[in-house]
Amino acid sequence: MPKTARSGAAKQSELPATLQSSDGPAQRTYAHAYDAAIEQYDGDEEAAHRVAFAALKHTHEKVGDSWRPKERSGPSDRRAQEGYGSTAPSAGGVDANASKAHLYDLAKELDIEGRSTMDKSQLVDAIDKENQRRSRRAQ
Repeated sequence: MPKTARSGAAKQSELPATLQSSDGPAQRTYAHAYDAAIEQYDGDEEAAHRVAFAALKHTHEKVGDSWRPKERSGPSDRRAQEGYGSTAPSAGGVDANASKAHLYDLAKELDIEGRSTMDKSQLVDAIDKENQRRSRRAQ
């Protein structure tokens, strides 16, 4: 089912919950990428979903239960960098390529305990875990 209306806007009812509470550009990025991928992959919804989130991860990062614009565009983790079909681990929308300082600030915002003693990869994992927890609660 298409994620965009004839006007090009994202259809709210067709978006994943985390995108319904995100900004318009995040919604449009996901919706347009999904619609293009659904055609390219002959209606394979799982493939279209993965492609759409990979596109979204280039411009946005997941914070809590929504997506925010990134400071710099680009892939957020190795899986997003390699594209569809990659078997690399995903950081779940956390911008694993961001600076440690940025990740620390997000961990502080999300009130993650023990953040001051974490290295960069631990911050990524802790933020991902907290994002997942908040997304489950929001649904």
